[in-house]
Amino acid sequence: MRWGILGSGNIAHRQTADLLANGFQVGAVGSRSDATARAFAGEFALSSAYGSYEELVADESLDIIYVSTPHSFHAEHAALALNAGKHVLVEKSFTINARQARAVTELASAKGLVVLEAMWTRFLPHMRRAREIVASGKIGEVRAIIADHSKKLSSDPTHRLNNPALGGGALLDLGIYPVSFAWSLLGRPASIQAHAAMTATGVDRQTSAILGYANGEQAILHCALDAAGPTSASVIGTKGWIEFEPDWYKPSGFTVYGTNREFLERFDGSIPSRGMQFQAWEIERRIRLGERDDDILPAVESVEIMEGLDEIRRQIGLAYPGE
Repeated sequence: MRWGILGSGNIAHRQTADLLANGFQVGAVGSRSDATARAFAGEFALSSAYGSYEELVADESLDIIYVSTPHSFHAEHAALALNAGKHVLVEKSFTINARQARAVTELASAKGLVVLEAMWTRFLPHMRRAREIVASGKIGEVRAIIADHSKKLSSDPTHRLNNPALGGGALLDLGIYPVSFAWSLLGRPASIQAHAAMTATGVDRQTSAILGYANGEQAILHCALDAAGPTSASVIGTKGWIEFEPDWYKPSGFTVYGTNREFLERFDGSIPSRGMQFQAWEIERRIRLGERDDDILPAVESVEIMEGLDEIRRQIGLAYPGE
């Protein structure tokens, strides 16, 4: 299948590099300017460069559009591609709120097209194995998930991460990882408690949340964009636990321990490339098989996660312009 890249920022470079390194066909890029599009196309030897997103999605040779623009544009650009008859891989967070997420998934369903949130961590080998271990009962009943995603990022108030108009803040950029991780193992929580500290521009610089579940399980999650942390994660069960190596959300390894700290299993998650090829394989697989949804990250779950993020934002007082 032939891919088109919508947006030419840092994450678009990473996704395109992994696509090309793993045998995918990337045919074109669309950017807001001809010059930026041509520079990106030249870097990756792409055959076509478009100075608008509308031109990109109108290219009849393309099958899948990868949407890599800032959060606040995800819904608009996913809809643009879907209305042009293209399948869509859209960067996480899926949108900026659940209302937008529902609109995107409903449009994809109406068009008979596949839309997949690019939560690349879900599709990595070490995460697949971790889900197998939990499902097998090897560590018993899960009691808690603890996950951190903290980085020291730009303090420039004009940077997209600090700009409310672009869906800035730690939660949608970094917190989405631990939230989605907890959802993948425990599902939708029964309750959410959140606390945050804000930047001068009005977005969250640090957010913590506890997700509570009907049987007493808890997910203790933390993210920050102004202080580097351990980026560690653990899954704690009644018969043992899984301890992930930093950075747990990237291709990495983990060790499984029993109740008395005895060694049970070691998984080496190292892979070629950065790891963004796995989500691309998944969407192509689904398209070829005619599957409109996915058991690893179904569209309904992407909507549910946005509902969870909406509730966290409500509790911490983070609203975006135009919502």
